[in-house]
Amino acid sequence: MLLHTATTAAERRRTFREQLASGRLLRMPGAINPLSARLIQETGFDAVYLSGAVLAADLGLPDIGLTTSTEIAARAQQTTRVTDLPVLIDADTGFGEPMNAARTVQLLEDAGLAGLHLEDQVNPKRCGHLDGKTVTPCEEMARRIRAAADARRDPDFLLMARTDARSVEGLDAAIDRAKAYVDAGADAVFPEALLGPAEYEAFREAVDVPLLANLTEFGKTPLLDTATLESLGYNIALYPVTLLRIAMGAVEDGLRTIAAEGTQESLLPRMQTRSRLYELLGYDAYAAFDSSVFDFTLPPGT
Repeated sequence: MLLHTATTAAERRRTFREQLASGRLLRMPGAINPLSARLIQETGFDAVYLSGAVLAADLGLPDIGLTTSTEIAARAQQTTRVTDLPVLIDADTGFGEPMNAARTVQLLEDAGLAGLHLEDQVNPKRCGHLDGKTVTPCEEMARRIRAAADARRDPDFLLMARTDARSVEGLDAAIDRAKAYVDAGADAVFPEALLGPAEYEAFREAVDVPLLANLTEFGKTPLLDTATLESLGYNIALYPVTLLRIAMGAVEDGLRTIAAEGTQESLLPRMQTRSRLYELLGYDAYAAFDSSVFDFTLPPGT
């Protein structure tokens, strides 16, 4: 089979909804490109994430809301083309006013995604684990969510609300916001920058929809393991930037090694081999497809 998904977007959305309703913790790494999404699937994870920070960094930009809805939709479509896993995307603040958020939903539906999350920061936004964030008034965010929900054409497309209020207004205010966002039409909640298991537990007790735990490195949240998150009743364990950090660390080390040694010879044991890359790309399937197409002889004169 060629390197395309064998499932439809509608099937992946239904699968994602069923997974979230199962009570089982879903493990969701962030892809850095379409090929890494294929590897996430092959390694046995449950879903793929597309981080706004990673999409911005891939363009050489900071995560402050400089990307556009059409840029992330194009990148998303490249990813959903190659994986049978549901893909959830970071849609920042919706890229504008509620009307822009509505358009964003439809662009990302068309890109084959299983869902998105919208956040309640004010532009220019920043990483959820940095200080100095500003959150929009709760009612303004609720309007953003209502517009997104009204624009949705596939009822299985997941609309998740992210709140950054914990670091700005406190835990109780973040919980109150989460409840308001669910009332406005959010199917799930992403509470950003919680400080530990007790806060995770408080959120779970207060909010009766699927919850996402953001396990980003070097942030405010401890890196809880899956057993702990399962015991706390969370639905998604998110590793948003992990693969980018691993890859960029390896790239930096490799470049320094080549610069210092004048050859990449010592790096070979750390590389993905040519044969492994070709296996991941499915070269054998393409070869079989090609031979089946060109196994005939045209009649003379055609």
